[in-house]
Amino acid sequence: MDLGIQWGYWGQPVPKDFIALAIEAERAGYDAVWTAPSWGSDAPGPLVLLAGKTDRIRLGSAVAQTPDSPPSAWASHAVALDHISDGRLILGLGVSAPEGLGDSHGVSFRWPLVRTQECVEVLRRAFRHEGRSRREVPIWIGAEGLENVRQACDVAEGWFPAYYSPWRAEVYHDQIRNRPVGFEICVNALFKLHADVEEALGAARRSLALGLGALGAEGESHHAQLMGQMGLEREANLIQELLSEGRRDEAIASVPTEFADEISLVGSVDRIKDRLQAWDESAVTMINVAPRSVEEVWQIAEIVKGQ
Repeated sequence: MDLGIQWGYWGQPVPKDFIALAIEAERAGYDAVWTAPSWGSDAPGPLVLLAGKTDRIRLGSAVAQTPDSPPSAWASHAVALDHISDGRLILGLGVSAPEGLGDSHGVSFRWPLVRTQECVEVLRRAFRHEGRSRREVPIWIGAEGLENVRQACDVAEGWFPAYYSPWRAEVYHDQIRNRPVGFEICVNALFKLHADVEEALGAARRSLALGLGALGAEGESHHAQLMGQMGLEREANLIQELLSEGRRDEAIASVPTEFADEISLVGSVDRIKDRLQAWDESAVTMINVAPRSVEEVWQIAEIVKGQ
């Protein structure tokens, strides 16, 4: 199982330990470090800093929103980053969500499959232009809908699931069964050493609940639809209903503990190692975590990779 460090989103100030922990992750044997855009940061900028401070670890965007720039601009970003990092870039892209496109970009969410196909085609042509970069900079796609997942397997080298539970892997079976050899599947997981599993899952439950509220109106949320496909439709509808009524704490409390646990790695060292067996037997090839100290960087590497 490969291991990545996910920096996710932050506001305008860059976290003070951002570079130091990425350097330590490289020393500890992590395979990739990921950044993402938000209202205060973009994805390529932090990767430039990391490219100059690291030597081996792969550098990726997870995920950059394609509407932020036209495909030709993303190609230029990717080519520059790939040169700077000596061929370590992974270009992670996604079409965002209806709210993100409408609120931030004034763009309709219609035809996401067509948008992705066209973007990838432009990028491939740019990468194959003689002398510009590696001929095949890897493209990984953030995809949630089942047809979007199937498309990611057809056109890209990797996929970022929104939620992936190795105990409910049948949800994606038909979409990924014909994926090419070497195709990578990369998930974000809450990792927390803690004696109280229920308490440790608090962050995962908050993230699940607020994701249902932030990414789609009631009945339209892609996250809710995915939870429904995983057998949790009633729970997803209840959480959305509570959020729509402003009952945030109740919504968080309504997130099924079992599901939050399935997409996380929490508890004692022995418990985490035991649950990692299910991940090892799944289609997932990389788990992303978010350590916040040098000690955590090494603890996680020792548990996941046996360093």
